[in-house]
Amino acid sequence: MSDIASRFAELPVSDALARLRAALADGPHAVLAAPPGAGKTTLVPLVLAEEAWLKGKIVLIEPRRLAARAAARRMAAMLGEEVGGSVGYRMRLDTKVSARTRIEVVTEGVFTRMALSSPDLEGIDCVIFDEFHERALEADFGLALALDIQSGLREDLRILVMSATLDTDRVAALLEGSPVIESLGRSFPVEIRHLDRPPGERIEVSMTSAIEAIHRSESGSILAFLPGQGEIRQVASRLETRLDPLTDIQPLYGGLSSQEQDAAIKPAPAGRRKVVLATPVAESSITIDGVRIVIDSGLVRQPVYEPSTGITRLETIKGSQASADQRAGRAGRTEPGIAVRMWRAEQTKALPAFSTPQVLASDLSAMVLDCLAWGVRDPSELRFIDPPPGAAISEARLLLENLGAIDAEGGLTCRGKRMRALALPPRLASMVVSGQEDGHGYEAAELAVLLTEQGLGGQDADLETRLSRFRSDRSPRATSARALASRLAGGERSRSGACTAASLLVHAFPDRIARQRGARGRFVLANGRGAMIDETDRLAGADFLVIADMSGKAQAARILAAAELSGEVLDEVLETRGEQSEDCVFDAQSGAVRARRISRLGAIILAETPLPKPDDAAAMQVLCAAIRKIGLKALPFSASGLQLRDRIGFLHKNLGAPWPDVSDEALLQGLETWFAPYQPGVTSLKAINRDGLYEGLLSLCGPGARSEIAQLTPSHYEAPTGSRVPIRYDEGSPVVAIRVQELFGETRHPAIAGGRMPLTLELLSPAQRPIQTTRDLPGFWAGSWADVRAEMRGRYPRHPWPENPAEAAPTHRAKPRGT
Repeated sequence: MSDIASRFAELPVSDALARLRAALADGPHAVLAAPPGAGKTTLVPLVLAEEAWLKGKIVLIEPRRLAARAAARRMAAMLGEEVGGSVGYRMRLDTKVSARTRIEVVTEGVFTRMALSSPDLEGIDCVIFDEFHERALEADFGLALALDIQSGLREDLRILVMSATLDTDRVAALLEGSPVIESLGRSFPVEIRHLDRPPGERIEVSMTSAIEAIHRSESGSILAFLPGQGEIRQVASRLETRLDPLTDIQPLYGGLSSQEQDAAIKPAPAGRRKVVLATPVAESSITIDGVRIVIDSGLVRQPVYEPSTGITRLETIKGSQASADQRAGRAGRTEPGIAVRMWRAEQTKALPAFSTPQVLASDLSAMVLDCLAWGVRDPSELRFIDPPPGAAISEARLLLENLGAIDAEGGLTCRGKRMRALALPPRLASMVVSGQEDGHGYEAAELAVLLTEQGLGGQDADLETRLSRFRSDRSPRATSARALASRLAGGERSRSGACTAASLLVHAFPDRIARQRGARGRFVLANGRGAMIDETDRLAGADFLVIADMSGKAQAARILAAAELSGEVLDEVLETRGEQSEDCVFDAQSGAVRARRISRLGAIILAETPLPKPDDAAAMQVLCAAIRKIGLKALPFSASGLQLRDRIGFLHKNLGAPWPDVSDEALLQGLETWFAPYQPGVTSLKAINRDGLYEGLLSLCGPGARSEIAQLTPSHYEAPTGSRVPIRYDEGSPVVAIRVQELFGETRHPAIAGGRMPLTLELLSPAQRPIQTTRDLPGFWAGSWADVRAEMRGRYPRHPWPENPAEAAPTHRAKPRGT
């Protein structure tokens, strides 16, 4: 056993160290599964640093800055050193490393930059991915890069994947069947309790009650998990007057400064207790001394990317079983603990086993840009546990092309190389590059840092206000952020006049330029989406905004960060992105197509000018669309036109091809074929020509159809009296409604289609009322006629009712008076 391992043999992970050391001595990969509190984050790197194969550094990758700092400090303390000696850390706004550093703790994004800037990871012999179960996009991509480096350039590179709750089989398969080492020990037992949260009760109310109750009945500090900052602030406010004065209430989330986060994880002073209200930032890799009670809301706020709008929104959902296990494990880090879950015990099995990997639901534009810089055009060429979705990759390429980062063939442009060199999302990187070109590189970098560092400059939606606060903020975090902005800008300050946040943001978010809808606080974006802001907010009265951040679904998105766009800047945008077109629209009130000249920015209509006459082709296209929306009732068919449609429909139903389908759906779908060519110059519903409708229907049947239709489905039946009686084809069979006297003398049943299709006869009285329906006239004469005759002759005595109608003369007249 190594010296460091023997000194900390009480840590549960110690039982797995010998197997882990052997695995990495014999091969390049290993997977370590150890429960929360086992000590894997701190003891494993220290032990591996003593291995003979390690000549350079170990890089330990943590999902969050808080965890990275805490891990580095703990390891340094275990060695009796300060951070920055043998153990250091590197992150976006804070770095403590030296020439002596052999274990470097970094965040996931930092490792990606390290790999891209040094494709052989020179000086690094071991890469450890900690808490890999969270499946952050940067972690998946970082592992794919590490595997690519190992297979192509560094066969000696060791890769270790660790977690307390991990799908070990899938990870081991990705690592080509690497050994899986499990550590089953736990320092202290954790009692799991459940609370049945009342349906419909807000989580802030339920959590406050749960904390109050267990604070009274149990000793020790409490760690409560909530989905976000808003809920944390509300619970903190509620608890201020409900807990005793010896209990400190401490928020813990990503938007706090490193000093505030560090204060949250320090033990409570002697004689005091602590209630830490945390987001998942405290879920793994850190120990909060004195905490023996965990209360889990069971909720997480997960980013969901919408490719159609290019917007990532936050959605509150139930957490996974892995997340619940991680949170419960926080209670048993330093002594026996209690984990309270705010759901019924049986509901745990219904939770997903693991969280959805971010690679399946994220904006992939930054990863695609990095892949191009890596020399890989298709991310699927790299080894991912879950391959990135093709649709998301296509959307990422489209965005990068619009930003000028890649060319039409998908290759990296000079601008794209400059963007990739900046540790920023592509939109903000594009803004900084454009700012540098305009002489405002520092201001653009300053705004980019503000947007990527949560809480910097406050929470105000107006970015000008936040920028002003940020510039006057002298805190260590703000000072580090300004230094980062200077590095991103290449050390350059503004070379020209003042600029506004909006004039910078249009380079990053041209699709999120928004115009007020006419109601205060309601906006429509250039990408067609709707957004809103409180009516009392200063930005609510702006005519135009550029929106940098918003949340929510569909047309109810809430604006979180934006800047007011001046008319001068809007004019500059319109010069390059504005469009002018002549358009046609259907006026439902008049039923006519109107022409207009439109000035627009995406989906935002800036101005409309009426035109005297629409283009015929464009007008017909709009008219067809309107008819589809209204339905066939919009077409003024004549009686003959309606009958023709019924006749064609009858032939289609009974004979099939080549007779066409003339149902509502078929006719509406084919308007451009049978309607438009027979309505030249028509631009309104009132002007539709009825004869054109008839001829259009006839055209569907092909040449020579007129005579064939007349032969197979005549429009009229010629009665023995010489009367021409219309034939109906609207009931599935041909129907003739005729007075019975006009059929006297008819010994055969009338038929059409060469005698193949009998007519259905609706026999009428002299008063045109139905007497009987038949498809067998001779049978009627010989059968039920006698009963009809007996009834009718008394009712209509002036009309003939012969005993043998088959031999009587047909008539449509009454008998002469006196006969």
